[in-house]
Amino acid sequence: TVTQLEFQRDVLVPAQKSFLGTRLAAMQAFYAEHRAEGDAMDLRNRMFSLSNSLKAYTGRLDALEDPVIMTRKADGERLFREALEADAMLQERFGDILTQMATVQEHKLEVGAEYAAFARLGGATTESALLLRALSAANYLGAQEMGAPADTLSAMRARILRPTDHPEALEEALLEERLNDFFQNLGADHPVTEAALGGRTVEGAVASLRSRSVLSTRERAEEALSGNGIPANDPAVILAQALLPAYAAFSRTSSPLADQERQLAAELGRARYAVYGSDVPPDASRSPRITDGVVMPYEYNGTKAPVYTTFFGLYDHFFSYGRDSDWNLPDRWATPHPELKLNTPLNFISTADTYGGNSGSPAVTPELEIVGLNFDRNIEGLSRDFILLPERGRNIMVDVRAIREAMDKVYDADRIVQELITHRLYRTEAEADAAIKGRN
Repeated sequence: TVTQLEFQRDVLVPAQKSFLGTRLAAMQAFYAEHRAEGDAMDLRNRMFSLSNSLKAYTGRLDALEDPVIMTRKADGERLFREALEADAMLQERFGDILTQMATVQEHKLEVGAEYAAFARLGGATTESALLLRALSAANYLGAQEMGAPADTLSAMRARILRPTDHPEALEEALLEERLNDFFQNLGADHPVTEAALGGRTVEGAVASLRSRSVLSTRERAEEALSGNGIPANDPAVILAQALLPAYAAFSRTSSPLADQERQLAAELGRARYAVYGSDVPPDASRSPRITDGVVMPYEYNGTKAPVYTTFFGLYDHFFSYGRDSDWNLPDRWATPHPELKLNTPLNFISTADTYGGNSGSPAVTPELEIVGLNFDRNIEGLSRDFILLPERGRNIMVDVRAIREAMDKVYDADRIVQELITHRLYRTEAEADAAIKGRN
């Protein structure tokens, strides 16, 4: 509904976009200064994952801030409401469903700041290890005070030591970003912010927590647990003791609202089917389905995006931007194989309505010939989370011709290539080689 879209536009999507952008920037800054250490911890893959998610939320926010899209959604909702009102039976069953959904969004807005302040709290690769330990330590101390059984306390101690230390510079950056989340979204007077900063700046609070808390590293935490225990006045524990009840209160509000929203969404689906029947296709779900489209270019940055890219384009980007760019290639690919046909189509686009989770799905012709594998959408296509605009959105597929050419020339997988060409299985490479010679 429009009110759901407005909540996503004003609260949820900006919160996720901000989280992803700040954490990605922190990792990029660390990687620029500590390339070898970053490679050892596979930081490039972490950054790629965040970048991919950031792209998705950026595209969604662009769509939600597009007045044309929002106007079309509002107009569609108006027609839907009028159809319900025109039918007495539908009006009796579904008449106030849009109002109920709007009420849920209003209640969610009451904790809008918390959606941003607590975004993805506790993620192992994007959260401060000190904060993760502090949350576990606060629970442990509480359980200890309540007289929990020994085996329970032992398991809770193990949880305190579970987080892996980030490199120092990255740990400081991640902790700083989380404290910034508290300060910017909850305000300076909120109990969580007061516990986090203690009257200091964010930078000063990070330095204080890192130097004073026994939870700043796994080694210090292990020493504390093996010795006199974790002090109740540890500054990170004090922060966690303020954070846990605030997060619990947020969950007590947001979780029932999410459940209510899911139930209303199911009823909305039934109402839409009652009004439109099979004239309108259902929203995408996790059930298997075929989505159709046509291969065609689209307007892009004042020019026209072509239907196909090629190996020529892959190498143009690699040699134009160099090894230190996002267009870097593995060593196996860095020097083009002398027999690789560089004009082979690499990726292609179509208007098929795909969504997140479709990666790896086969693209087939009407005759069921596999011609590609879906793996992405263009940035304009991310508006499909809300509306289908075939003139803008495209899904992106790797072309089977590129797969076959790469397997043949770059990976030397002759047996598999022959199986693809001949539709026969070969037991050995020798059998495939004999078939190749016979064909030649």
